[in-house]
Amino acid sequence: MAKGMGYGALVLVAVLTLSCGGQTPGDEVTEMAFSRFVDQLVARIAPLQRDMALAKFEASVSGRQEDYARAAALELELKKIYANREDFARLERWREAGTVKDPLLARQLEVVRAEFLANQLPEATLTRLVELQSAVEQRFNTHRAVIDGVEVSDNRVAEILRSSTDSAELERAWLASKEIGGKVAADVIELVKLRNQAAQSLGFANFHTMELVLGEQDPAEIEALFDELDRLTRDEFARAKAEIDADLAKRLGLQLQDLRPWHYRNPFFQEAPFVPDVNLDSYYQGADPVQLTQDFYAGVGLPIAELIARSDLYEKPGKYQHAFCEDIDREGDVRVLASVRPDAYWMNTMLHEFGHAVYDRYHDRQVPWLLRTPAHPFTTEAIANLFGRFASQPDWLHDMVGISAEERDRIREAAARSLRLEQLLFSRWSQVMFRFEKALYQDPDQDLNTLWWDLVERYQLLIRPEGRNQPDWAAKIHVALYPAYYHNYLLGELLASQLYNHIGSQVLQAEDVFKQSFVGRPEVGSYLREKVFEPGKTLRWNEMIEAATGEPLTPRYYALQFISGATPGEAGVQ
Repeated sequence: MAKGMGYGALVLVAVLTLSCGGQTPGDEVTEMAFSRFVDQLVARIAPLQRDMALAKFEASVSGRQEDYARAAALELELKKIYANREDFARLERWREAGTVKDPLLARQLEVVRAEFLANQLPEATLTRLVELQSAVEQRFNTHRAVIDGVEVSDNRVAEILRSSTDSAELERAWLASKEIGGKVAADVIELVKLRNQAAQSLGFANFHTMELVLGEQDPAEIEALFDELDRLTRDEFARAKAEIDADLAKRLGLQLQDLRPWHYRNPFFQEAPFVPDVNLDSYYQGADPVQLTQDFYAGVGLPIAELIARSDLYEKPGKYQHAFCEDIDREGDVRVLASVRPDAYWMNTMLHEFGHAVYDRYHDRQVPWLLRTPAHPFTTEAIANLFGRFASQPDWLHDMVGISAEERDRIREAAARSLRLEQLLFSRWSQVMFRFEKALYQDPDQDLNTLWWDLVERYQLLIRPEGRNQPDWAAKIHVALYPAYYHNYLLGELLASQLYNHIGSQVLQAEDVFKQSFVGRPEVGSYLREKVFEPGKTLRWNEMIEAATGEPLTPRYYALQFISGATPGEAGVQ
C-alpha cells in the first residue's frame, strides 16, 4: 500500500519570514539568505511533522476519535504554515533571481516551492480539506464489514473470497466488502471538488494534473506509458482471463456466463485468484512472517529489528486494517502497521512494507532534512515491490522458508506462471484506477458508478452485476485518501523489474538474473543503500534511476520478466 500519510503531501515545507536578524532588502534573494531560511524552517517544521506522524500512527492503531482529532489539528497547523503567502512570495523571488547555485540548496528550493504552491489556499479551504479527509479516514479505519448480521474483519472477508466454493456466500462477502463505499461516497466527491477548486485556483486544470506536475511527472507521458502497457498486456491478459474463467467455472460448478466479480477471489480482481499445483499459503502454515522478514533483511545487510520493535503488526479492535509504513522523523524512527497472519498474502505484505521501511531508515543522515525522503513515491513502491515478490518465488521459499529442492523445482514453472499472472492482473487493475481517477477529477458530477463498471469491463473483462448502481469505486480506499497516487504502483513494478535485472546481472553477476533470491547477499543492501536510499531526493527520480541502473526508467525489463513475446522500445520514460 501507499506509505503513511506523513509522506507525500506533507513532506517538504517551509516557513518563517526572515525579516528579523538584521537582514537587509538586498540580502533577501541571496543564496546565504535562502540557506538561513532553510535552517530556520527545518528547526520549526521537523518536530511538528514528527508529532503529526506519531499522532496519525497512534490514531490508526487505536481508532479513537480523539486521536484522529489530534492528528487532524497537527496536519492543519502544518498546512497553515505551507499557506504563508509572504514566504511563498520570497521563494518565488529566489527562484526568479537564480541566485541559489549550490546544488543541494537549489534542489531544496525546487521541492519547497512546489509544496508551498500546492498550499496557497484560503484557511477555510485548508480547514475543510483536513477535517473532511480525517473524518473519511476514521470511517475507513474503524469500519467492519457485516456478513449475515455479524461484523467481520477484512482478513475474514478475504479468507471467504479466497477459499469458499459457495457462490451465494461469495456474493455476500463481496457485497459486504463494498458497504463502506456507500458510507463515504458523498464525502469523497466533496473532497474531489475541494481539491479541484484548490488546484484550479493555482492555475491547474484539476487536482489530478496538479499532483502529477508537482510530483515532477508529465501527465501526457504517464498516460502514453499506460496506453503502451495496455497494448502490451491486452491480448495476453484476455488469454489468461479465459483460462481463469474456465478454472473458476469448473471449481464453482457454474457456466462461464454466470461468473460475476465475487467469483474472482478478491474484492477488486487485483490479485490472481488461483493457480493449480501451487498452494503458497501451505508454505507459511506454522511460519512466522515477522521473523522471516527480520531474518531476510538482516541477511541482505539491511537490519530492521529496531523497526519491528516500534511497529504494530497484529489485529486489534478499531485498528486500521490495511498495512502502511510511516517515517516518523527522518532520523530513523520508521514504523509499519499491519495485521499479520501466517499466509502468503501477509508474507508479501511484510516484505513490501519493510521495503518502504529500509528505504526510509537508510537515507544518508548527512543529506539535508528536506531532501531526506525517497526520490519519488513510485521509487519507494519499487523497492517494496522488489522485495514483496519474493513471497511467491521458489528460490526464496527454498533459501529462506526451507522448502525442499525437489519442491522448489516442482513448483518453479507454476510459480513463475502465477507471478506473471499476478502482474498481468495488477497491470490491468491499475489501468482501471488510473483512468477512473483521471476522469473523476475531470468531471466529478458524471455518472461515476457507470464509469467505474465501464472501465472494469473494458480493462479487466469482468461482467458487472445486473442492476447494480452503487458507488463501488468509493470502496477503494486509495480514491479517498491517497488521491492521484495509484499509477505510482505500476511505475514501481516497472522499476522493480529494472532494479532486479540490474542487481542480478551487475551486482550478483548471475546469469539467471530473474531467479535470484537475494538471501544472505549483503552486497544487495550495500548497492541499494549507496545508489537508491542514501541520495534521497537530492536527484530527480529519473536522474537517480539512471545513476543507479545506467538508464532511465524503462518498461523493457518488466516486459521481459512478465509479458511473453513483448518487445518494448528502448526509450526510457522521461
